[in-house]
Amino acid sequence: MDKKITSNPIALLPIGIFLVLYLGNGIFFEYISPEEGRMGFYVVSVVLAFSISLIIAFLQNRKLSFDEKIHICAKGIGDDNIVIMLFIFLMAGAFSGIASEAGGASSTANMLLSVIPGKFAVPGLFLIACLISMAMGTSVGTISVLAPIACAVSKNGDMSLPLCVGVVVGGAMFGDNLSFISDTTIAATKTQGVEMKDKFRTNIKIALPSAIITFIILIIYAFMNKGVNVGNFDFSVLQAIPYFIVLAMSIIGINVFIVLITGILLFICVGILTGSLTYATGLSSMGSGMSGMFETMIVTILVASIAALMKENGGFETILSMIRKKANGKRGGSFGIFLLTAFMDIATANNTVAIVIAAPIAKNISDEYNVEPKKTASLLDTSSCIMQGIIPYGAQLLVAANIAGITSVSLIPFLFYPFILLVFVIASIIRDK
Repeated sequence: MDKKITSNPIALLPIGIFLVLYLGNGIFFEYISPEEGRMGFYVVSVVLAFSISLIIAFLQNRKLSFDEKIHICAKGIGDDNIVIMLFIFLMAGAFSGIASEAGGASSTANMLLSVIPGKFAVPGLFLIACLISMAMGTSVGTISVLAPIACAVSKNGDMSLPLCVGVVVGGAMFGDNLSFISDTTIAATKTQGVEMKDKFRTNIKIALPSAIITFIILIIYAFMNKGVNVGNFDFSVLQAIPYFIVLAMSIIGINVFIVLITGILLFICVGILTGSLTYATGLSSMGSGMSGMFETMIVTILVASIAALMKENGGFETILSMIRKKANGKRGGSFGIFLLTAFMDIATANNTVAIVIAAPIAKNISDEYNVEPKKTASLLDTSSCIMQGIIPYGAQLLVAANIAGITSVSLIPFLFYPFILLVFVIASIIRDK
């Protein structure tokens, strides 16, 4: 029989320390004492902040020995879903690396843009961003590829630069939220023990209507404005094909490991055939892509350890007690999961990290209030992506603004998709009985 864990607010201290170190320093270096060419929220490493938080967690609860605390951490890290998630992160990194090196993302974007009439360049940018981010599994990567194209469209058509770049950010968040190989999808599903296809089916019911409304708004804008000379962009159909195959395999529901391995092999073949890859660059790009996932993996391990200790010390019970005072049934539980994840994203400015932190608590809420695990996974992913697509100090808006040479705040009025998605998510929760 499991022992009864009592509420203990002090057990939440590690998260408080993390927020002070990461959020506090981020605000200071971003807005109070900014440095040229450096993003304030990346001055303090998220790994360092969580490492210090883990030390604080270890110093708590003197009833447990050091060895007992190590065992608790090991059980948290060794959870089946955590292990699977770490392996998928590695594979997704290798796929992302070789796909970018082979020229797949830029060719796909340029090919789609070349077939869209100039008058519909702005809604076209949104549609392309949706497709590219679903295939790539990364919003930042999508923005890096498409933001320069959006800048060219804006210049050639004498159109609002924040609008062109803002619709790219919105489309990137749509795809990141739904992609089967996105780290947010992987984190949301594996921490809740649900199939990706089930979470996708739940997500699409709110994400697709939001995207359609956004697209209609942009179509209306296009009709109200003159045509655009988007310019000429080079592309290779062969380099674009693997992305469409990976996208189709993901939507069908094929195992994510098979999808990623297939994608890697396809890009190797295409890269060799088109001359965009050599043996050396292929190996190097996959290695670099995997290395790019190391921080996310380390954060996952640290957060799993902190969460296990916090749960043992009564931290989770404290949060659940606060939610019980306000929540009323399934609807209240869903709102609790949504608000918890949204707050974590605002605090960490990283949607994957926010999900990893919120997920174990969300699972407890899900069990207690009978929220379906696939609904919980959907709420984790959508709420974190909404906040990440809106906050001006998140990587997505900062990267987009830096490429465009404008402020990240200037993009906010044109982030139609995240705001519309927010309305649909809240509406879906209100419909819960």
